[in-house]
Amino acid sequence: MKSLIIYGSQYGTAKAYAEKLAEMTGILAVSYETVKDLTGYEQIIYFGGLYAGGVKGLKRTVKKLKDSRVRLMIITVGLADVSRKENTDHIKKSVEKQVEEQFLENAVLFHLRGGIDYRKLNYKHKLMMSALYHSLKKKPAEHITDEDKALIETYNTKVDFVDFHSLEQILEEIR
Repeated sequence: MKSLIIYGSQYGTAKAYAEKLAEMTGILAVSYETVKDLTGYEQIIYFGGLYAGGVKGLKRTVKKLKDSRVRLMIITVGLADVSRKENTDHIKKSVEKQVEEQFLENAVLFHLRGGIDYRKLNYKHKLMMSALYHSLKKKPAEHITDEDKALIETYNTKVDFVDFHSLEQILEEIR
């Protein structure tokens, strides 16, 4: 099966996962920005960082798909705790907004955790994270979730949730 790993990564965690899977499988990994044509591919494995409710580069990549029979695997990479169903449901809704129904029908979704290094954030993302942090600090204590607490505690630091062992579930799906 002719396959390609594509990634959309702003700060490097989606790229790191994609490159590790490429190393494990021998499938070429490329940035979505360099992809011109997806004709002839039977399987696309897309790793995309989650930013402001969207998966980086996913919509642009899917527009290049011509055959709805292409096996599409979408792997999101973000800070949200993916063991919590409400988080994965929210991510799924974001993916559904970016992928046409004909491709979504046969798509397989996975969600992995990434990381954040506040020192590397661009101005826009620093501003967004600052606004989120300050809004969480104003929340009544009884409404703060464990995830909110974690964000407050780790604000302005480096956090790394990358776990290459989580690629095993994707490897099983590829086989």
